[in-house]
Amino acid sequence: MFGFILWLIGGWSHGEALAVVDDALLAAFSLTATVFAGLAARSAHGRIRVAWTALAIGLAGWVVGEIIWTYYEAVAHQDPFPSLADAGFLLFPVGACAALLLFPDDYSNLSLGRVLLDGLIVAGSLFLISWVTVLGRVHETDTYNNLDFVVSLAYPVSDVVVLTVAAMVLVRAKTSQRMILTLLTVGIACIAVADSAFVYLGSSENYSSGDTVDIGWAAGFLLITVAGAAGRVSGPAEEEPDELPGWASIWLPYAPLLLAALVTAAEPPGALKSGPVLLVALLLVAGVMVRQFLAVNENRKLLVKLADQARRDPLTGLANRTLLYERFEHAMRLRERDQISVGVMSLDLNDFKLVNDTFGHHAGDELLHLVAGRLASCVRATDTVARLGGDEFVILVEGNADAVHVVANRVAAAFDDPFLVDGRELVILPSIGLATADPDEPDLSVDELLRRSDVAMYAAKRSRSRGVQIFTPRLQSLRIDNEEPRRALARSPIVTGANQLELLGELRRAISRSELCLVYQPQIDLRTSQIVATEALVRWDHPRRGPLGAEEFLPLVRRYGLMGPLNDFVVNRALDDAQRWQEASVALPVGVNLFAPPLANLELPGVIAEGLADRGLGAGILTVEITEHLLLDNLEPMRTVLDQLRQDGVRIALDDFGSGYSALSQLCDLPVDQLKLDRDFIAPIVTDERTADVVHAVVDFAHALGLSIVAEGVEDAETEAQLRAYGCDLAQGYFYSEPLTCQELLDQLKTPTSTGSS
Repeated sequence: MFGFILWLIGGWSHGEALAVVDDALLAAFSLTATVFAGLAARSAHGRIRVAWTALAIGLAGWVVGEIIWTYYEAVAHQDPFPSLADAGFLLFPVGACAALLLFPDDYSNLSLGRVLLDGLIVAGSLFLISWVTVLGRVHETDTYNNLDFVVSLAYPVSDVVVLTVAAMVLVRAKTSQRMILTLLTVGIACIAVADSAFVYLGSSENYSSGDTVDIGWAAGFLLITVAGAAGRVSGPAEEEPDELPGWASIWLPYAPLLLAALVTAAEPPGALKSGPVLLVALLLVAGVMVRQFLAVNENRKLLVKLADQARRDPLTGLANRTLLYERFEHAMRLRERDQISVGVMSLDLNDFKLVNDTFGHHAGDELLHLVAGRLASCVRATDTVARLGGDEFVILVEGNADAVHVVANRVAAAFDDPFLVDGRELVILPSIGLATADPDEPDLSVDELLRRSDVAMYAAKRSRSRGVQIFTPRLQSLRIDNEEPRRALARSPIVTGANQLELLGELRRAISRSELCLVYQPQIDLRTSQIVATEALVRWDHPRRGPLGAEEFLPLVRRYGLMGPLNDFVVNRALDDAQRWQEASVALPVGVNLFAPPLANLELPGVIAEGLADRGLGAGILTVEITEHLLLDNLEPMRTVLDQLRQDGVRIALDDFGSGYSALSQLCDLPVDQLKLDRDFIAPIVTDERTADVVHAVVDFAHALGLSIVAEGVEDAETEAQLRAYGCDLAQGYFYSEPLTCQELLDQLKTPTSTGSS
């Protein structure tokens, strides 16, 4: 290439030899560019492959044109201009223009009108430059006939078009394509300058093959060859984030416009009055004015958009804290003026951190977006849904008290269906607190109303109750403490960070669909060796993990507020089975384990009494079992409930006694009828004399208090014999029977020899 340039500048050859060598080298340069464009097309994909193919076709046309030109000049010895060669040459700007338009660009942030106006201003400016430098001369010459003039005009006009497209594409090119497009644009510009110089020299019959003008074509093809080589090694186009328009994009129309003004200013005033110069100049002025109008209009829209974005949460599109407070202030003013209520709900997602930890923050963001959509669908146009950060949402409701509660119930119901996050169905429940500002509280501030809704929300979170927690003054004294369920959750063997959220959703569905089951551990009277009672044990037949004992999923139940539904299921199923036994003429007391917080529910005794009455069962058929640590830690809140249950005839048993650190003296104050000694307390009595003495003392002490004793986890005859010697009343364990289904236990009870150790 450099040798070719030096050869042309040095004039080391003349005449026909110069023309033949020049034509052959230009054909070789253009053919090389064609080959590399084809190779780039072969290695590319999608639109980029089509773009390189279009460029290769345009270059191939130029090669054919150069071959025809050489034939006319070297073989036929005829003037090759105009001829069929021009058809091949003019195919190049068509292919180049198509290729440039097919390369990925970044027009997403610009309006179509803005892009078209920029193109019009650039094209008009380049046309003025071309007219003053080349086209005007061609227009005034007498050398060309009509065909010559049309063909001569086609070169600079097509070059103006392709240069305009190149400039528009380059300044808005994707980052990954910018280097390749720069090489192509500079190469096309070199060819365009050479075309214009060719037409200019041809108008005065001063062009011949081997002129220094040919350097422009050679340089252009070299740059296109390099671009093709770069396109061949680059990978497939990747998605890139939208970028703000750069300074080159902003100043694009004005640079050629300024150059056109300088070029035309250098011309004599009279020369500008002929031809289309004045018309194009007027069009340019109009185009610039319209462009400025569009720019001002777009700026105004952007200001409005920015003002709205400043009041919106970027992730969900909901109102942010700023907009919420503005709406709040407005709502409170309307409350004073129109004497209406203002309700505010504070809401957060109980298991949101678990979603982030298990599936990643992208899943958490997806969940927040889905929650925002559901919340927005629950409210009216006059209400406001805001996200304050993390998983914290606030809903502002205006209107009468009934409207506030209707919206609140609608919001709670919106979480009944699972969320599809990252291809998984997740059951996510919220904690919702509601506070209402009624017209009779004129001095209530926005901050105080928000604080009340937060207090109610934390009360809902503490109780893990579904539905909406309404603020009352007594809620302010509640203490949030979920550490024990968290520790229990960490100890659960099947609950890990990777599966606990999925397992939680399955557990919720299993409880709501009554897919759990009860099995019964017989309790044996040590004096008669007969089955006299039974303990209900909850099991979950998991579809993938198989049968799961309560100890494997109770940590999830405690941690995620499922104790209420689980207790309801256990009590109702146990009473159903007790009714079935009674109808079979077998009256067998059944014990059920109940847990906090339902045990602090003052309505529990009434619910149990109703369940017994509906089934025609006496109260003595049911024993409520409570774990030692639960009763000792929460005795006062539960004493009223337990006293009422005992008054109704339901027996109370203290389960797992000996697993904690309670003092025997505390038994005097406990509202219980039965003491169940923990299996870890019973197991060593045959081999450990001190433990045996303690168990013996506990049995005697319990009997002195009027309590019956049940020994859990009896595994052998020696342990049974020793417990019988101590005066223990009842025993249960695998020595007597494994847990049985309702029907299996009934069959065993009907067997005349239904004894424990037999």
